[in-house]
Amino acid sequence: MAAIASLQAIHLNFRRRGSIRCGISEPSGEPAPIGQKTRYNDGLAERVFMGLFAKKMEKFGGSKKKNEMKEKGFWDYDYESFVEVSKRVMQGRSRTQQQEVVREVLLSMLPPGAPEQFRKLFPPTKWAAEFNAALTVPFFHWLVGLSQVIEVEVNGVKQRSGVRIKKCRYLENSGCVGMCVNMCKIPTQDFFTNEFGLPLTMNPNFDDMSCEMIYGQAPPAFEDDPATKQPCLAYICSMSNPSSPVCPKLQA
Repeated sequence: MAAIASLQAIHLNFRRRGSIRCGISEPSGEPAPIGQKTRYNDGLAERVFMGLFAKKMEKFGGSKKKNEMKEKGFWDYDYESFVEVSKRVMQGRSRTQQQEVVREVLLSMLPPGAPEQFRKLFPPTKWAAEFNAALTVPFFHWLVGLSQVIEVEVNGVKQRSGVRIKKCRYLENSGCVGMCVNMCKIPTQDFFTNEFGLPLTMNPNFDDMSCEMIYGQAPPAFEDDPATKQPCLAYICSMSNPSSPVCPKLQA
């Protein structure tokens, strides 16, 4: 979801206390090849963030299966259960309703007046875009996996305000185009652009599960965005409709 100032402060505090850093457990240190799920070593700070987001989203998650009726404790969430909560939030909601849930969750995690303070600290300048790109890499490894800052061109100016996610953990674990677009890409773009006043465009690649984030670049309209015209990833998505030319969750 994105570099939110208050969450970054919490995360940095955990790092200073010596918690184990989130990392890929693959022998190569790189994401697993397409078709294989990347293994991660999640530390204390990462589990805190998973529990924090999941607990916030639980109230929108609808009914659970009978064997899941017992309420989970804060520390009971891992990445898979975090994604499972996201799937329940998606069910029975239109794409705009899904996006609104994410917006409400993000706002609920910020102190009053945080968006206004962010706008003052980070006006839409080259420096602000590059600074937020640099923060995204270490602070959101737990959510999206391995990433790096890259040079991009924004309005004809080259700057290091891009982030390339090598293989998005959220997409890899959900396997759902609709979840990627409706519960990550669109609400994150909207939150930064409209709440924080710092334009952000996210360009997921559904062939290799990479993603490019470009701070400072205004996102396209929904109907003009190539990501909104993608079919299901039928080979991994349990909710897929292979006969549909576009993921049904992008049409609702």
